[in-house]
Amino acid sequence: MKQRGQRKLLVPRRRTRPVFKPISNHQSPKVSVVIPAMNEGKTIASVIRQARLVHPATEVIVVVNGSYDETERIARQMGARVISFKESLGHDVPRGIGASHAKGNTILFIDADMVIAAKDLRPFVQAVDRGVDVALNSYSGKTEKVDVHPVVLAKHALNVALSRPDLRGASMTTIPHAISRKALNEIHAANLAVPPLAQTIACVKGLTLHKVYNVNVGRTNPRKRRKFKVDPLQNLILGDHLEALNWLHEQTNERGQLTDLTRDRTFVG
Repeated sequence: MKQRGQRKLLVPRRRTRPVFKPISNHQSPKVSVVIPAMNEGKTIASVIRQARLVHPATEVIVVVNGSYDETERIARQMGARVISFKESLGHDVPRGIGASHAKGNTILFIDADMVIAAKDLRPFVQAVDRGVDVALNSYSGKTEKVDVHPVVLAKHALNVALSRPDLRGASMTTIPHAISRKALNEIHAANLAVPPLAQTIACVKGLTLHKVYNVNVGRTNPRKRRKFKVDPLQNLILGDHLEALNWLHEQTNERGQLTDLTRDRTFVG
């Protein structure tokens, strides 16, 4: 009992700022890792550290926007290339900005609030190195239940409309994913701000899309958004899919080039 009382009287050690070991970007990068970040001071160092390990010749680009914490300071201290905006750019826009500044032939997209081990990021880079233009996360969302999330349904529906049911719910909306320099040139950086549209453009232009590796990001997102009765991004992402379908309609025909079989509508009315 005496020892317990003495422990209560011990003065706690003063916490100091964590020391971050800088990891410089490669001068001639083959891989560019794009990380949008807004108030992610707690995780950004770990995210950058894992990103830097995906390839020996890697540059890390952090697009800091709308942050009022130490995200930018930590990212710079970690040796990342930082593109900073005082205002929030909105969902996915930083991806396009980061990609437009990328020097590598492979561009890998991850988020600053989710620490993914380098071993789980390398398969996307390796797939692009083997010739894949768009390397997607195989994670398709939970479908084996009665009440499937509308965003999950939208992802599956878009891939069916694109005649790629094999992709199931794999989507450029989901990180991590990687694209080739060729894909960036065909899709254009601005269109990366609407991931389903970027994916649709890639399919229509004949780029090679494959789901290459499964990272279960669904285990993280529900915890982040559980305080909301409705996912705050749900309607935005659904709108993105509608925009993608509209573009597909404009570029092809009213059926998105899906067959009408032998139906002859001229006999009706």
